[in-house]
Amino acid sequence: MAPSKRRRTAGRSGRPRFVFAAILAALVVLGVILGVVVINRQIKGYLAGGTRRHAPAAVPAQTEPPATIAPTGSPAGASLTAPVPSGTAQSPGPQVAIIIDDCGYSETRCKLFLQLPIPITLSILPLTPHGKQIESDALAAGKSVMLHLPMEPESPQANPGAGAITTEMNDEQVHAQVESDVDSLPNVPGANNHMGSKATSDPRVMHDVLDVLRERHMFFIDSMTSGSTVGESTARELGIPTAQRDVFLDNSKDLKYIQGQLEQVQRVALERGSAIAIGHPNESTAQALAEAIPEMQAAGITFVTAQSLVR
Repeated sequence: MAPSKRRRTAGRSGRPRFVFAAILAALVVLGVILGVVVINRQIKGYLAGGTRRHAPAAVPAQTEPPATIAPTGSPAGASLTAPVPSGTAQSPGPQVAIIIDDCGYSETRCKLFLQLPIPITLSILPLTPHGKQIESDALAAGKSVMLHLPMEPESPQANPGAGAITTEMNDEQVHAQVESDVDSLPNVPGANNHMGSKATSDPRVMHDVLDVLRERHMFFIDSMTSGSTVGESTARELGIPTAQRDVFLDNSKDLKYIQGQLEQVQRVALERGSAIAIGHPNESTAQALAEAIPEMQAAGITFVTAQSLVR
């Protein structure tokens, strides 16, 4: 009877051990499966998007110029951006100012220069028959004007005309005459001398002249009719915006001569950055300018008003 009892007892104790082993095996298998899943997801994450965990700092986008839109009917690539006219502040490169002296006696000859497609400054003599009309026409055409102030020359045979400043005048007379000349053309922002080789070489006279221009907030351009002129230096001492002429265009009215002078203007501008040229209301001067303008612009020249070159 004893052996029989031991067999029944052994059978009862073996079942719990089997169940426990089965559960343990199932847990191990489940753990292995879960581990495989986790590892697989991690591998996919690194391959697909894991770099987002270490994304580099954002790089600022490059700034591009705004696109221009061609108007309807324009050729492909045409831009709505307006061309910069010659003589504006935006225009880079060497600059040239053209002054046409001795205006006031002939409307017809002065109008030749109003038709040129560049800034032109007409310098008008005071008390002339057509001075005010020429001033009005020039401003209406978008050109500039200035006073061509008559001053005493070295040669007594040369007549500077009405309103002239002479070395024989005292200070009060010089002041009064300059004021009268300026008042005859009320829209002029500045002046240059007409003749004046004797007067512009006289420090007292030039100081008197420029005193009036300073009071009127005007500029002065020295026409350089004398190597001993004190016009520009006195203007700088008084704090008046000033400059001096670089090239005379038409001491001869010959077309080829004027063309050669315009070539000289271009050389000066390219070498120094700017040039002031003075001409006169002659047909040959207008023709030479009309022919030279495209060539000078192609060389990088920008045409400006005389006032824009004073400093």
